[in-house]
Amino acid sequence: MSVSESEPAPDPKIKTIEELYDYLYKGLQLEHATLPPYLTALYSLRPETNSDARHVIRVVAVEEMLHLTLVANVLNAVGGKPDLTKPGFVPNYPTRLPCGPDYFDVHLRPFSREALDTFLKIEKPPEAATEEDRFVPMDWAALGLSSNGAPPPPEKLAELEESGTIFGLVPGEPTKRFSSIGEFYEEIIRGINHLEDQARQAGTTIFTGDPARQVTPEYFYSGGGDVIEVTGRDTAVAALTLVAEQGEGLHGGIYDSQDELAHYYRFQQLEKGRYYQKGDKPGEPSGPVLHVDWGAVYPVKPDIKLADLARDPEILAAAKEFNQFYATFLTNVNLAYNGQPDLLLKAVWEMFRVRDSMNRLIRNPLTGHPGANAGPTFEL
Repeated sequence: MSVSESEPAPDPKIKTIEELYDYLYKGLQLEHATLPPYLTALYSLRPETNSDARHVIRVVAVEEMLHLTLVANVLNAVGGKPDLTKPGFVPNYPTRLPCGPDYFDVHLRPFSREALDTFLKIEKPPEAATEEDRFVPMDWAALGLSSNGAPPPPEKLAELEESGTIFGLVPGEPTKRFSSIGEFYEEIIRGINHLEDQARQAGTTIFTGDPARQVTPEYFYSGGGDVIEVTGRDTAVAALTLVAEQGEGLHGGIYDSQDELAHYYRFQQLEKGRYYQKGDKPGEPSGPVLHVDWGAVYPVKPDIKLADLARDPEILAAAKEFNQFYATFLTNVNLAYNGQPDLLLKAVWEMFRVRDSMNRLIRNPLTGHPGANAGPTFEL
C-alpha cells in the first residue's frame, strides 16, 4: 500500500505522542542502519575501477543521509529530540531490517553479487495489497531467538530492539513486523494524521517543536533531493513520503516525486547491467550499458570485529581510531539535529576523515585470515 497524505487511518497503531516519538526514533535507527553496509561496499571497490558501481552506491548513501535529516526534522517538529548517540543506535552487524516477508541478514561485506542482492531486498518496493498484507508474522524460532516461537520476555525484547538486533517490529505486537520500510513510514504518517486530528479538535496541534531545531536547505545539499523544513502536517507528510518514495519509487514507478531514480532501481541497474532512462518500465532499463567488474574489489572480511584483529596490532589501532572518528561524526550530526544545524557542514568534512580511515583498513590483509582484508567494525 502506498503512503497517503491526509486520509484518516483505519486503525492507527500510533495513538500517543510518546509512541510517535518512539516510531520516529526507530526511523532514525533504520535510516542509519543502511549506511555502514553501503559504505563498506563502496570503499571496497578498488581505485580506478567500477566507476558506475561507485557512483550508484555513493548517490544512495548520500540520499540516506538526507532521509536521516528528514526524519530528524519531523521528530523535532512534533517536540521530540533526536538522539544518534544513544547506546544501541548503531546496530551490531549482521542485523535485520523490515524488508519483505522473508528473513535475511544485513552484513558488513565487500561489494559483490551477494551484497547487491541484500541492497535490493532492503530497498524493495512494498507489495501489500490489503491492510493485512502490511504485516508479516515474526518467527522468533527461525531467528534462533526463541525455542518455541513465542516472543522473548519483555526485558529481552527491549534489549534486542535497543541493540538494533531487530528492526521493524510493530510496537506492542511482538508477533508481527512491517512487511517493508514503506509500510513502516505509512504507519508513521497515519499516526501523525490521527494525533493531529485529535489535537485540532481540542484546539491545539502536535507541531509544537522549536523551529530553530530544523535543518534547512542552506545547511544540507545532497544533489539528490531537497531537505524539507517541517512546520506542520503537510510538510511532515511530504518529508516522510519523500523518504519512502526515494527508496522504493512513487506509486509503482521508478522515480520519486522529485524526479530522482528510486534506490531500488538504482541498484537494479547494477544487476541488469544497464542504466534506466525516462519512459522505462520497472525491471526493463533501456539506457546505456553499465559495466561492473565484480573481481575489482578488496576482499573485506564480512562482519569483522575488533576481536578478529588481535594478531594485527597496527590494524587494530586503526580500527579503534575509525570507530572514534565515526562516533565523532555521529555526535556532530546529532548536535546539528539538536539546535546547531551549522554543524552539519562540519560533519560533511568529518565524513572525508571517515572515508580515509575506511580506505586504510580495507586495503590491508589480515594475519591468520588467508585471502581476507580488514575493514571497519562500526563497534561504537
